[in-house]
Amino acid sequence: MPVGRSGRIVIEIDPEQKQALYAALDRDGSSLKQWFLERVDEYLRDGRQLSLRLMVADGDEDDRGYG
Repeated sequence: MPVGRSGRIVIEIDPEQKQALYAALDRDGSSLKQWFLERVDEYLRDGRQLSLRLMVADGDEDDRGYG
């Protein structure tokens, strides 16, 4: 993918994924730009892949949460 001099980043994704992403961001009160810039800052700061939140399930439904 060519890298230009402008501040624009253009990517193509599946239209269904795009719809789902915009819906999730709207639900969370965020925008794609805000979400993306936060991920960029996190990636550049940490110098590694983004963390993956996993659901902890030990059999007790009341005790399930993200770890």
